[in-house]
Amino acid sequence: MIQVKQIEPESTYSLRHRILRPNQTIQECLYPNDFEWDAFHLGAYVDGKLISVASFYPENHRAFTESRQFRLRGMATLEAYRKQKAGSALIQRGEAIMSEKKASLWWCNARTSVSDYYRKMGMDSEGGIFDIEPIGPHRLMYKRLGE
Repeated sequence: MIQVKQIEPESTYSLRHRILRPNQTIQECLYPNDFEWDAFHLGAYVDGKLISVASFYPENHRAFTESRQFRLRGMATLEAYRKQKAGSALIQRGEAIMSEKKASLWWCNARTSVSDYYRKMGMDSEGGIFDIEPIGPHRLMYKRLGE
C-alpha cells in the first residue's frame, strides 16, 4: 500500500539524481526553489521505503494569466515501482494541497517521454516541444484546479 507524506527537500535529492539526472552531480539536483516559502515536497512510501518524490513551488509561468500558480518539478519514481500509482497518488495529494493554498493552476515542463502520463492525469499542453540541455525534449503542460 502506498503512503504519501510531506517530506523535506533533502529527501528528494537521491531519487532526483538517480532517476532524472544520473549524468549530473547530486548538487545539480538541488533546485533554487526547494526552500522557498510555500513550496512543498511529497514522498510516496511502500513498506517504509521512499519510492517516488515530487516537489511543488509557487511559480507563475508567463503563458498563463492565473495569478496563483504552482510548478511541479523533480517528479521521480523508482523503476521497479512504476505502474503502482505512486506518481498519481503524489499528484492527487499535491492538487489537494495546492487547492488549500488557493492555487488555480499548476504546470510543469514535462519530458516528452512522459507527456502521455500527464495527459492521463488531466493535463493539457501549451505550445510546442522545446529542449532543456542536457536533459532533452520537453513540453509545457498544465492543469487548472477547481474546474
